[in-house]
Amino acid sequence: MRITIDTNLCIGSGQCALTAPGVFTQDDDGFSVLIPGREDGAGDPLAREAARACPVQAITVEDD
Repeated sequence: MRITIDTNLCIGSGQCALTAPGVFTQDDDGFSVLIPGREDGAGDPLAREAARACPVQAITVEDD
């Protein structure tokens, strides 16, 4: 699994961090970032839910 965040689209709603707190967090400006070491999502099933919860579809989850 590979997770990417389009930083140009992210509006900092925080839905990803609320949905999958083991994969996503927010930076000092409130925008979405992956928790270091979790770039692959480590198979977390909530990563896909977080992508669906993003109001601007800034998150992409792809299978390797």
